[in-house]
Amino acid sequence: MRRLVIIDCGSGNLHSVQAGLKRASAGKEIEIVLTTDPAMLMHAERIVLPGVGAFADCMNGLQALTGMREALETRVLKDRVPFLGICVGMQMLMERSHEHGIHAGLGWLRGEVVPVAPADASLKIPHMGWNELQLKQPAHPLFAGMEEHVHMYFVHSFHARCSDPGDVLAAVQYGETLTAAVGKDNIVGTQFHPEKSHKAGERLLANFIDWTV
Repeated sequence: MRRLVIIDCGSGNLHSVQAGLKRASAGKEIEIVLTTDPAMLMHAERIVLPGVGAFADCMNGLQALTGMREALETRVLKDRVPFLGICVGMQMLMERSHEHGIHAGLGWLRGEVVPVAPADASLKIPHMGWNELQLKQPAHPLFAGMEEHVHMYFVHSFHARCSDPGDVLAAVQYGETLTAAVGKDNIVGTQFHPEKSHKAGERLLANFIDWTV
């Protein structure tokens, strides 16, 4: 049986992500495992890193799991196992974040995490609720079978600013252009919560499960 591992670095929302992946994998021979054990990554065919809350807390939670970062880098960067970061889990892919100081990220993608700062003062922070994706790379397997004007559910006050525009898979408008999804090689990330985005989010998770890099 194929194994998908969700990393538990103490950031919450994990069971919602696990439930969303189970719905998306219905009828498939795949085991969904929630773990703090880096050894579980060694036999994983898919890896998911969720994150909610503050960037530094999520990074510290990951670093507190002895051997987890090393196992992640081996499996994702060396072995090219498909990887999905969700919300702050996507932001952690960047080089650094400016949330409550400057904090180093994983550095798998070039760029930084900065505050959402819409020009329209009437727009509230955090950016919360449903918003329409602008697919920058609609042919990416993550978006297979999706409608052109698909909506996803967002909750965030910071966003990733990629140095390489080619790493941006989708954007969203909220008084400015915000990065909604990123991707490079076997690595993808979503600022929105696919597990809270009903059928569209379920389709995206199913696409990730079926993705052949």
